[in-house]
Amino acid sequence: MKYWLMKSEPESYSIDDLAKAPRKTTCWDGVRNYQARNFMREMEIGDQVFFYHSSTEPPCIVGVAEVVKKAYPDHTALDPKDKHYDPKATPSKPIWEMVDIKFVRKFDEPLALEDLRDVKGLEKMELLRRGSRLSVQPVTAAEWKIVNNLAEKKAAKKK
Repeated sequence: MKYWLMKSEPESYSIDDLAKAPRKTTCWDGVRNYQARNFMREMEIGDQVFFYHSSTEPPCIVGVAEVVKKAYPDHTALDPKDKHYDPKATPSKPIWEMVDIKFVRKFDEPLALEDLRDVKGLEKMELLRRGSRLSVQPVTAAEWKIVNNLAEKKAAKKK
């Protein structure tokens, strides 16, 4: 199993939207970065994903999702009416791909980006690299465990 982090602006699509979606599942479309697309191509069914709210204050990890469908062509790239349309994409050469993810859980308390910066063991986490803008990125097993433990500790303090 691999671990990932996927970013979304909450006003566009939030973890609450995912939780309310039919079957609590959605396609992760609109990725227009080759490296992020390539990471999605590596995803396997059952891989775990941190759901991250970006372009909000504070930016934060808000929960967990699971990959339920491997990468397949992103139909939004072929639709001239869609904001993610790419005129270079064709049905025979779709260029862009997406995966389907399913809601697993929402953290009781979000984990703010700035709070993660000082956590031992997360020094090399892609999310925390200055200038890192990838919307889909790998997370190591050690980082996955640390972040989940932080979420549990934060939830316990709240109770």
